[in-house]
Amino acid sequence: MITLHGRTVVPGVAAGEALVSHEPISGWGGIDPAKGIIIEPRHELFGVCFTGKILVFPSAKGSSGWSATFHMTRLTETAPKAMIFTTMTTKMALGAVVTRAPAITDLDGDPLSVIETGDWVKVDADAGIVEITKKV
Repeated sequence: MITLHGRTVVPGVAAGEALVSHEPISGWGGIDPAKGIIIEPRHELFGVCFTGKILVFPSAKGSSGWSATFHMTRLTETAPKAMIFTTMTTKMALGAVVTRAPAITDLDGDPLSVIETGDWVKVDADAGIVEITKKV
């Protein structure tokens, strides 16, 4: 098991399968909040569903509509279980808060190089800890 320590953005605890994007995610026009799917045509995760996953990505991109779009994922129950991201911005913070999923940033290791899609990840944002169990 690998453990990373970071800064809490939204408290809470969640565990699940990781979905890793090495590209920022656009909210407005980049995801379908009703289905929890990335719909940005040139995105590496185009067509992939993030519902119920631990979403690991660098940051948000695009307009302030990012937070509104991710808020809709909470309302439609298609939100990720938790979010781990590397670059904090106001749109990231607001998006994480309205999604109400545990969120953590500023980790002591690069989550994009440590975590792979399919790994089992526990986010304990209350304690500022991410535990990674590598997929077999």
